[in-house]
Amino acid sequence: MTSTLLVVQFVLAILLTIIILLQKSSSIGLGSYSGSNESLFGAKGPGNFLTKATMAIGLIFVINTLVLGYMYNEKRNESAIDNVKTETLIPSMPTPITGTAPSAPSAPVPTVPAAK
Repeated sequence: MTSTLLVVQFVLAILLTIIILLQKSSSIGLGSYSGSNESLFGAKGPGNFLTKATMAIGLIFVINTLVLGYMYNEKRNESAIDNVKTETLIPSMPTPITGTAPSAPSAPVPTVPAAK
């Protein structure tokens, strides 16, 4: 699901960039290269249509960004430790049960050389 939304995010970013560049600005932008904008979008030109399209795609872009952020945050709340099986980490070794405690080692006895 997140990979699909990520692809949609890239497509929306490209569409939003193209629509913004097609809008008329002080230097006319890329709208001057398309030629027949007036006949395609109506008598008033592409201004009104491109403004509404920018607003709609921008809103979809922001909503998609919020949904992606929420979904990635949900994945991040899961810890990698939660997925590890603890039984496989420590091998089970039988511990011998004895009734008596082990004896302490005895101290070495020093040898004294015989007197001559």
